[in-house]
Amino acid sequence: MKRPILIHPDPRLKKVCAPVTEITDDLRALARDMLETMYDAPGIGLAAPQVGVLTRLIVLDCVKGEHEAPRPIVMINPEVVASSDETRVYEEGCLSIPEQYGEVTRPAEVELRWTGVDGHEHREGFGGLWATCVQHEIDHLNGKLFIDYLGAMRRQLITRRMVKLKREQARA
Repeated sequence: MKRPILIHPDPRLKKVCAPVTEITDDLRALARDMLETMYDAPGIGLAAPQVGVLTRLIVLDCVKGEHEAPRPIVMINPEVVASSDETRVYEEGCLSIPEQYGEVTRPAEVELRWTGVDGHEHREGFGGLWATCVQHEIDHLNGKLFIDYLGAMRRQLITRRMVKLKREQARA
């Protein structure tokens, strides 16, 4: 089931999410809903707080090739355990901040540990777009948005645009 995506500014997007303590059928259903919502948007990542659920769950799939098989990943309680000194600048966007972009510098490679919906611990290294995406989504779990990396003027401009967008949507 597709879920509505919260649009910035929304106080839920600035909250630190609670760790998942038990993998339940409801949590698995949330993960399925989030993947459906992400693909429909379309996006490459989505964090639970973006659909109003303040729990440490993210989904991502950075496969962009037309003839490549999708690779949906569900991460419960994801944690960066190592990151490269080398950085990468990427123009990021966000489903909660539609049609706004900004350059963000992040580690070029990260190693993550997380629990899958199968209850098993996973560990994997990510580079390129995958590294950027997973760090962006983990930021959401910590109440941080990509615009928090931008200068104050740019952040205020984008926030004003989102307030205007929400007003227009409320009238429609």
